[in-house]
Amino acid sequence: MGTSEPPPAGRVYLVGAGPGDPGLLTARALELIAAADVILYDRLIPATALDGARADAELSYVGKQGGGESVPQEHTEELMVARALAGSTVVRLKGGDPFVFGRGGEEALALRAAGVHYEVVPGVTAGVAAAAYAGIPVTHRGLAGAVALVTGHPRASDSPEEAEEPIEWPALAAFPGTLVFYMGMGRLPQIAESLIAAGRPRSEPAAVVEAGTLPAQRTVTGTLSTIADAVREADIRAPSITVVGAVAGLASELAWIAPRPLSGLTVAVTRARAQASGLSRSLEALGAEVVQAPVIRIRPLPGPPLDLSPYDLICLTSASGVELLFERLTAGGQDARALAGARVAAIGPATARALSERGITADVVPTQAVAEALVAALEQIPVTRALVARARKARDVIPDALRARGAEVDVLDLYETVVEPLSAEALARAQGADYITFTSSSTVDYFLEAAGRGGAQAGFSPQTRIVSIGPVTSATLREHGLRADVEASRHDVDGVLEVLLADVATRER
Repeated sequence: MGTSEPPPAGRVYLVGAGPGDPGLLTARALELIAAADVILYDRLIPATALDGARADAELSYVGKQGGGESVPQEHTEELMVARALAGSTVVRLKGGDPFVFGRGGEEALALRAAGVHYEVVPGVTAGVAAAAYAGIPVTHRGLAGAVALVTGHPRASDSPEEAEEPIEWPALAAFPGTLVFYMGMGRLPQIAESLIAAGRPRSEPAAVVEAGTLPAQRTVTGTLSTIADAVREADIRAPSITVVGAVAGLASELAWIAPRPLSGLTVAVTRARAQASGLSRSLEALGAEVVQAPVIRIRPLPGPPLDLSPYDLICLTSASGVELLFERLTAGGQDARALAGARVAAIGPATARALSERGITADVVPTQAVAEALVAALEQIPVTRALVARARKARDVIPDALRARGAEVDVLDLYETVVEPLSAEALARAQGADYITFTSSSTVDYFLEAAGRGGAQAGFSPQTRIVSIGPVTSATLREHGLRADVEASRHDVDGVLEVLLADVATRER
């Protein structure tokens, strides 16, 4: 009787995702996210951190939230071990640095006890990065030659029955440098009072940085005796860090982040993660807090090697289509030279850019990124046999128009758009955003399906404004009893940004 071999051993990577700004993700973190079979992620990771994950990767939220629902630490550790022992490459993605108040040490011990191989990938920690984004150097010649990182919520376990870890207030009060407190908003008055009672000067500068490194970042300054009142008046909330020491007095002098046009606004992005990163990054650069609410994902469709030689016209209707067309060419041992014998038409600038990145300059690009505009742009282009590479179930405007001209047309479905489950938290945040963006009819359909309702009952907050990428998407909104408050005149991501900025400016006047 034969024996079955055990499954191959997997590996766990304890990865720090940084404090929130996606630009602070390390190259190693991005590399591992792209390769992972399983990603177990926390609440406080950058909004676009998962955009580079494989379409078939298992993404599981295992975050914790003070005062709210949390995934038990034991469950997270069991999940890591189980997936790794099953042979998966697991990324445990944690905000900040896994070994700085991230419970990474506990998770490493659990992995070691289970015989699971692991690696630690450090990340930028909030205590240093958030302070720097607020113009506060945690060390500074003549002001602070040392820095202490302290938990402001000193509990040893998720279980409220277990005793708190004691804080040695006299030692902290006597510390000759900067004190940085994590997770201390609910205890800030006690922290300040305890430091003063232990001998720290009442007049010592202090600062609290909310949402450090993120577009919504705010900084409140004062002294150790006034900072708690200042925070309460400004309604500063978690996640925040508190900086105590002479360097906190440099915040006003060294602040370097200028006001941005979308500061203070939340914008929900509903397109697929793989497509959302460009829009999300642009929104964040303009100061918006991005709510990731991907309700669709792109699923590639299998097919035989391609032979493009019979075609004198090749039409591409999305950047995703370009990517997948070239993947199919590469799989068949071909490259961009396979398109040399045909004219290439792109439905819009984004698709044309995707072609350009692969060495192909589109011969035809309409000014409006809709099928009807591409048909009009092709009117004077002679065509005998055409290939239309697109998504499954796309509108037949282009192939029908070319066939009406007498051309032989083949339609190549490279991918399909499928529903992506949306968590209750993401749905609620999207419904309460200042703006929600829809970049296709499928994002409208699947978002309303996730909401379980349509029209006026879609659950949007009264202040939420709907942004549509173009007339086709707007028509789908109307079919569901909704209307676009603003519609892009350029039917691409740049057009969405342009019209959103214009709407914000109009409403502010």
